[in-house]
Amino acid sequence: MNLFRTVVVVLLLSVGVPALAANTGSGDPRYTIQNPPAYAMLGDLLIARPLLVVATVIGAGAFVVSLPFTVLGGGVGDAGQALVVDPAKAALVRCLGCVGEGFEQRE
Repeated sequence: MNLFRTVVVVLLLSVGVPALAANTGSGDPRYTIQNPPAYAMLGDLLIARPLLVVATVIGAGAFVVSLPFTVLGGGVGDAGQALVVDPAKAALVRCLGCVGEGFEQRE
């Protein structure tokens, strides 16, 4: 085999097989537990979390700047939720590599 075929086979085996073997259920029908792969955890740790912390700090600054206007409009809670709480929850509360909060109750 040439180098290209070898690289393609290695990539397919390293990405495809673990995705097929991943267990995403907890066994309890009321809950779903996310089971992210290692590369998702690593990307989340090195890229997404720092960006979300920066977004939280920038959002807090924007919230403080917009506070006089949101008080007049009556949307302080919504502005705080969107600019500060949601990015902070995504950065600090969810499990590493999860796309949701990690442990969510099904409806």
